[in-house]
Amino acid sequence: MELDERKLKILQAIIKNYLETGEPVGSRTISKFTDLNLSSATIRNEMSDLEELGYIVQPHTSAGRIPSDKGYRLYVDTMMQSRMQEVEQMWDALNDKADKMETLLQQVAKLLAVNTNYATLVTGPQYRSRKVKFIQLTDVEETQLLAVIVLEGNIVKNKMLPLAAGLKKEDILKLNIVLNTYLTGLDMSEINLSVIAKLKEQSDGLGNVITELLDAIAQAISEEEDIPVYTSGATNILKYPELSDHHIASDLLYELEEKKYLTELLNENSEEHGIQVYIGQETSVESMKDCSVVTATYEIEDGIYGRIGIVGPKRMDYEKVVGTLQTLKSQLDDIFKKNKE
Repeated sequence: MELDERKLKILQAIIKNYLETGEPVGSRTISKFTDLNLSSATIRNEMSDLEELGYIVQPHTSAGRIPSDKGYRLYVDTMMQSRMQEVEQMWDALNDKADKMETLLQQVAKLLAVNTNYATLVTGPQYRSRKVKFIQLTDVEETQLLAVIVLEGNIVKNKMLPLAAGLKKEDILKLNIVLNTYLTGLDMSEINLSVIAKLKEQSDGLGNVITELLDAIAQAISEEEDIPVYTSGATNILKYPELSDHHIASDLLYELEEKKYLTELLNENSEEHGIQVYIGQETSVESMKDCSVVTATYEIEDGIYGRIGIVGPKRMDYEKVVGTLQTLKSQLDDIFKKNKE
């Protein structure tokens, strides 16, 4: 059911008032807060309808209403207008250090935390696809072969391959030539049956070694990188009563410190370039069910990207957070583009 304009305005008033106060909102407050000039009785009827539709909930019998996850979702999707924030001071500090990626991203996390008053995370760069750049085979022992696999972005993987029998120097040279001729510039999805057939055809009876090498290459490409994550403002969550409960706060601080599950959350839908908003139960991290997480992707160059996340209460100031992230994303893209040139 699509809400009419009056219900939308009342829902917006409830959410904005709750964002500011953190307290359940009653009909009398809404009657003063909006420009609808409606009586408290009329507003109560509209609030009852909104509650029945699942957009607001009543935490206690005699209390006012607070937004539900569904209400927040509607607010984020249809009511919120992007608001660009003045963050030029942030970039005065960052531009001087743009050539140092780690320093830059640490400062981004810190300044975001100060600017939003929430917890923030920024991941280091990672790669959407991992193409083979170079392969070097070297015999270590008679029955062991070292494969040095260099992937796009100069990621180096070393794999030891046991051999049933030793290889001649000329065989190893031939394998190096064949592998680099047919695999350079390909990622795993492009190493198909046709490519494998050509490799085996050109390897002069070394098909078994080719099979083992392809397994090693596939493993190297699929291995997860230890992506650095820079965090700041973790203790900001203690400023919000709904997150300051000992158990809730403890779990949140643990996740922010450990970073593992938050990194996975940041990388969900990483192919999406826009702002992603996860409200309450929409997050995949159990300890985040009372929070909202807003994420964005920054691009260093084609295929190389990083993620930014902001964690706060469900009553976070979405307009400010989204506006800040939009500006931040644009500025980071510009900085990396200038550095590339």
